[in-house]
Formats: sequence, structure tokens, C-alpha cells
Amino acid sequence: MHISTGKGKYHVWLEQQRIGPDFLFILGGGEKTHIGGIVISEPNKPPTIIRLGTHYDHHVLTPIIETARQIYNTTIVAIGGIHIENASKEDINIITQNCKEITDQINTL
Repeated sequence: MHISTGKGKYHVWLEQQRIGPDFLFILGGGEKTHIGGIVISEPNKPPTIIRLGTHYDHHVLTPIIETARQIYNTTIVAIGGIHIENASKEDINIITQNCKEITDQINTL
């Protein structure tokens, strides 16, 4: 399943794959998709956050995990990253809002 929102450098997308009883979410967008973070959630445990390099993608991956955990109550992994070169505070706010819109649509996947 695939959902997306935004245009141009603010375009973000989320793919969901079922792996047995579990779920994998892949987040990308911006000017260059990359892997900047990984967040893992197992039932009844706090999420494990892996931040790669100097990236802050875990800030938009964690809400995906939290939302999906409430819906599915199984092991969930969210991975990905969104990059905009020399992003301004306004760029980051728009991308964050677009990621929130995608997170709000997880139950429709």
C-alpha cells in the first residue's frame, strides 16, 4: 500500500508492507529519499530509535510507529528519510506537516 501528499520538494510518501503478522513502513520524499533513521516497536515495549549520522528523521518516523501500534498491536518497523538541501525552518515545518497528514491516513492502508 502507498500513500503520499505534498508537491515538489515537499512531496512525502509512505509504503506499508505486511511481513507475516508484522508491518514495515518505508517513508521517503523531499529532494532526496534516504535512510536517516529506523524506529522499531514491539508490543508492550517502548520503541527503539536508531538515528543514523546527523539525521533527524526519527522525529517523523516515531509518530508513524505510535499510530500503527495503536491500530495493529504487533511488531512494526519504520525506516526512511526525507532530505531537502539547506532546509529552512519553514521547509522543515511543511515536511513535518505533510508527514503528519500521512500518519493520519495509516488506518486507511
